[in-house]
Amino acid sequence: MVSAATGPSVPGREDLRAHLLRGRIAGRVATSRQNNLANFARCSARYPGYTFGLDYGPEWSAPAILAMMAERVGVSADPRFTAGVDTIDPDLTLDALDRMAQRLRVAATRRQRVLVATGHPEGIFAIHTEVAAALARSGATVLTPAVGAPDDSEPGWRRRITYLGGVAVVVSAGGPDHTHSPRPMRTMLAALAADGHPAPDLVVADHGFAGAAAQAGLDTVGYADCNDPALFIGEALGRVRVAVPLDDNVAPHLYAPLTAYLLAGLLTDR
Repeated sequence: MVSAATGPSVPGREDLRAHLLRGRIAGRVATSRQNNLANFARCSARYPGYTFGLDYGPEWSAPAILAMMAERVGVSADPRFTAGVDTIDPDLTLDALDRMAQRLRVAATRRQRVLVATGHPEGIFAIHTEVAAALARSGATVLTPAVGAPDDSEPGWRRRITYLGGVAVVVSAGGPDHTHSPRPMRTMLAALAADGHPAPDLVVADHGFAGAAAQAGLDTVGYADCNDPALFIGEALGRVRVAVPLDDNVAPHLYAPLTAYLLAGLLTDR
C-alpha cells in the first residue's frame, strides 16, 4: 500500500488488481455468459432498455458487439463459448480507472460543474457517493437539478428524481429504484436549461443516466458491467469519454479500495 500525502492510504495498481480478482469485481465475475450474449443481442436489436439512450447504427450487430466487448472489457471473444462464467480483464478496469481519475482531477482543479447520477442504487452507488463528496470538497459544484420531478420511464410507476449524497437516483414508494432509462437524465438537463443554467462540464454516471448525457454531447465518464455493452459502444464511437468495466453489483464495501485508488487521482498524477 502507498499513502498520498494529503489523503487516505490507497492501494497500488498491483494491490488493487489482486483485490479486483478476489472480490470478483473483475476476473471471473458473477455475470453469466448466457446473460452477456442475450444482452448483446438485445443491444444490437436496439431494445430501449439496453441502448441507455445512445443512438448507433446497424453495423453494431451482435457479433460486432461481442468483438468490441472482448477488446474493451475482456469477455471471451470465442462465439462458440455460450454458457458458463464470463470474465472482465482487471487490467482494462485499471486502465479505465486511471483515465477516469485524470478527468476527475481536471474537474476538481478547475472547480467545474459536475452531475453525478446512478441507475444502480446499490453496489456501485458506494463509489458515486464518495466521488460526489470528494468533488464537492475540492471546490467543484455538484449539481442537483430537477429535485422531485416525476419520472415516467415505467408506465404505472410513480417515481421521482431525488439526490442521495449528491447523487441523482429515481425513487418510488419502496425507495431507490434500479433503472436503465435515459429519461431521468433528459429531465435533469432540461431543468438546467429551463432555469437558464449551462449544461454540466462533466457527468459521472452509469446506465441510462450516462448514455443520455453522452448522447446529448456532454463529457461523460461512467461504469458498466460486462452485460451492459451500450456505454462501451458509446466509448468506441467517441461519445463516452471513459467506460470502466466492472461488476456493478458486488457488496458495496468491496468497492472501497477501488474508490480510494480512483480518488487519489484528484491529488496526484500517476
